[in-house]
Amino acid sequence: SDMAAKAANAAIAKANINRNEIDKIIFATTTPDKLMPSTATILQHKLGINKAASFDIQAVCSGFVYGISIAHSFIQSGFAKNILLVASEKMSSVVDWNDRSTCILFGDGAGAAIISANNSEEELRNSAIIGTKIYSAGEFSNILYAEGLYSKDGSFGKMCMEGREVFKYAVQSMYNSSLELLEELGMSFADIDLFVPHQANIRIINSLAKKMNIDESKVITTIDIHANTSAASIPLALDYAVKNNRLKRGDLVLISAAGSGLCWGSSLIKW
Repeated sequence: SDMAAKAANAAIAKANINRNEIDKIIFATTTPDKLMPSTATILQHKLGINKAASFDIQAVCSGFVYGISIAHSFIQSGFAKNILLVASEKMSSVVDWNDRSTCILFGDGAGAAIISANNSEEELRNSAIIGTKIYSAGEFSNILYAEGLYSKDGSFGKMCMEGREVFKYAVQSMYNSSLELLEELGMSFADIDLFVPHQANIRIINSLAKKMNIDESKVITTIDIHANTSAASIPLALDYAVKNNRLKRGDLVLISAAGSGLCWGSSLIKW
């Protein structure tokens, strides 16, 4: 929640929004502060936001994409007008430091975004969440997991990963969800101005870009800076893109993630 508060305050300032106009806080995390209450309510108190309904979601590396899907649905239904979406992960607390095949891959970080209802047709044309696809396949829950408080054998905080299997399913699932989303919208990968994938590892990112036939100049890569920060990796990568002039208003941005669960999904945003 400490990292989340810093990211949230920066997002609120950049959006130039009164924090009491925020009516929902969605907090994507695999590493909550406590078993209960939700880390979203802890964050709400730290931010001094009084009226927002606040809750956590747990979709691991896909948490930010799932959060966008939920926020989009809330706004489309009229259930919310201004949503604070935060992803914050302290992966250093759940890795096995004796397993160098996994512990060296992960990092800690947080990112946040304000997602608001458009007030006019002109705003809608200029900036919008165009669509999102999310999926899960529980039959693969044993290829990437960390035992925790509900562990049957009492172990805690040990991440286990079958790297080759994760690689195979991550590439295929992110590609499929992106393709299905674009085809449903009558678009193709050639229409994309910027691709922001989950920063799992460089091999997955390069394989995806090649499979999608997206030039590397259109792909944001930050894993060498942040490592794999699970749900926080996409908002961190988007922030990097903005600060480095890789993203401008009106760009079509494809984001995609896959992780433990298996959970995966893609979203298309007109920035």
